[in-house]
This record gives sequence, C-alpha cells and structure tokens, in this order.
Amino acid sequence: MENAIKVLRERGFIEQMTHPKEMEELFSSGKSIPFYIGIDPTADSLHVGHFVSLMVASHLQRCGHKPIILVGGGTANIGDPSGKTDMRKMLSKEQIDENVKGIKKQLEKFLSFEGTNGAIIVNNADWLLNLNYIDFMREIGSLFSINRMLSAECYKQRLETGLTFFELGYMLMQSYDFLHLYNTFGCKLEIGGNDQWSNIIGGVELIRKIGKDDSFGLTFKLLTTKEGKKMGKTEKGALWLDPTKVSPYEFYQYWRNIEDESVETVLSLLTFLPMEEVKKLGSLKDEHINEAKKIAAFEITKLVHGEEEAKKAEEASNALFNGKGSIDNMPSVQLDNINTSIIDTIIWAGIAPSKGQARTLISQGGISLNDEKISDINYVLSEKDFKDGYAILKKGKKVFYKLEKA
Repeated sequence: MENAIKVLRERGFIEQMTHPKEMEELFSSGKSIPFYIGIDPTADSLHVGHFVSLMVASHLQRCGHKPIILVGGGTANIGDPSGKTDMRKMLSKEQIDENVKGIKKQLEKFLSFEGTNGAIIVNNADWLLNLNYIDFMREIGSLFSINRMLSAECYKQRLETGLTFFELGYMLMQSYDFLHLYNTFGCKLEIGGNDQWSNIIGGVELIRKIGKDDSFGLTFKLLTTKEGKKMGKTEKGALWLDPTKVSPYEFYQYWRNIEDESVETVLSLLTFLPMEEVKKLGSLKDEHINEAKKIAAFEITKLVHGEEEAKKAEEASNALFNGKGSIDNMPSVQLDNINTSIIDTIIWAGIAPSKGQARTLISQGGISLNDEKISDINYVLSEKDFKDGYAILKKGKKVFYKLEKA
C-alpha cells in the first residue's frame, strides 16, 4: 500500500495537519483508514471549489483508504460562516434534498463505490435533524469554549458585521459529525480546504476530549491565482462541474487560458499525471508553456466530462486558434432574428449583463465579429455576417460564441 501522506505531500496538497508525527505512523501502518470530507448541498452541482477536495479523496482511495462523503443535508440548514461576510441564505428542506441528488451523480467521476474500500455517501440530516437540543448542549456544547471558538478565523471576521447564535452552532454540528462517523464507521480523519481548519480542529478535539487519541485532521491548499484569488470564476460566475451549467468547451477553455505560473500547480492538483511529467511540463517557458496548458485543459476536462467531450472541446479550441478542428462544439447562441443589434447580441450571449457594459466593451475594442473589430455601438447584424450559416462573436482573445440562426 502506497503511503498516502507521501503522495499528497509530493503533489503539493498538504497545508496543515493536526498531529503530523502520529499521522505519518498511521498511514505507514498498512491499514485502510476511513476518512471523510463534507460537502454542503447549497447548489445542485459541485464546482471547482470542490475539485481539489475530490482529488485528495481520490488519491487517498487509490492508496487503499475508505472515503466517506458526508453530504450536509443537516448543516446546510445553518450554513458554514467560513469566508462569508453575511449570513447565508437558508434553503428549504426540499431544495436541499434536490441538491443532494444532483451532487451524488457527480461523485462517481472521482471515486469508486465498489470493493472493500469503496466510497459511501452519508447525509448528516439523518442524525442532526432529530437531535434533542438540551441533551446535545449538555453532552457536546459543554465541551466547547466560546472564547476559543470566537478566536477562530471563521468567526473573528464576522464579529464586526454580526454573527448569529444560529451560525455559531455550525462548528458544534460539524464536530459532532466527525464524532458520529468515528463511532459509526471508525472514521479517523477529516479532510478539507484550509478555510475549514477551525472546524476540523473542533471535531478532532471533541473526539479526544471524550478519551480517544486517534482522531486527525488535514487541510489542503485552495486553488488560487498568483494574486491569491480563488480560481474558478468565469464570465458567468462559478465554474460548475455540471455540463448544463458550464459547457465542456467553456470548461476546457478556462484551463487552456490559465496564467503561466499556475500550470504546474494545476497539473499537480487536478490531474493524475506522474509528477515527473508535471514538473517537466511546468518548467516550459514562453510559447512552449501553451502546450502544457493544452495538456492540462484536456486532462482536467477528461476527468470531469469524459474523454469524448474533452476531445470535442479540444477540436473546437483548435479550430478557433489554428484553423484545425471542428467548431461544432463551441458554445452557440440561437438568434430568432439575425437582424439584431450588436448590443443585444452581446447581452443575449451572456458576454455582458447590461447595455452599458456592452457599450464599454465595444468602445474599448473588446468585441469582434468574424475576426473584425466592432467599433460602432449601433451596429446591427445582417445576412452578410452569416456567410456559412453562422457568425463568430468574440470578446478579447479568449471568449468565443457561435451565433446561429434559430
């Protein structure tokens, strides 16, 4: 059995560990270790923010360990305050249940649910929603220090704007989840992004306070740009893993256009390519780094959407950038009337949300139609723009839409 901690460290995942020496010994023992990661079902799809966590879970499983995916049907009724400046909008139980169904379908792309270490999915609504408040506070709440909790980063940044007691309970709930999984499945490890460090420590310490000494926590790096901003934002918002929200072509193009400095990190964290190859690709310079970006885009899209969709996205990208390939899989916009103003077309394609922003893009030279800059904000499309039955609307150098007659 390959040492999972060694694999995660080599690929650059590990940010923090609660008990490094003890964890090294545990994962060197040759035993299969049950571990868990929590996902709050605040949407019906996972997005790039979940991607790294699923890759960590996949690496752990490949090394022989058992994933427990906790879908937070219970904690989603509260919402994690970590990284938030305002209280999250509360979802109805019906919305949460629908979101859970959508998320379950996507997990199978990253994890196996078969075999002795096959992943299992649990929903904390099953044990949280029927808790007796008084009993819970006597048994669990009494073990938490308010002073200690308020020193946690996830709460500190909310104190000035207002932190509700409702949200304060989130750490207790997540900690109780770990205790429940420890008692029920022998779960020894909770993993999460580094923004979850305070919550993870809460669970690890809760288990140790009741007399156990084999609970652990591990956090991994969040995927960020060189400026420290989270990766995964597109023109239309989050980079979803659901193809109906973000097409495989748009998904491919996002990774094809990452900054040079991020190539090695992305290849290391979001693909299963051997590290020797990752380092070789990451060391490429100037125009050669584009080849590494193409490989990253293809491998990541293949993992999320399958090889067939990755090939289609690659062909569409090649058709745009070097004239080789098919544009059939490029994002398209159906126009009921081709005699539409350029302003309305830009908005219809989702390139800009308002007429004011559309005008600004045109005035700044950011819009092209069939590779010709549009400088007239009053330009109206006509039959001549659709010589081959379609027209290509372009924002800058990287955003393309195929305009078709409805």
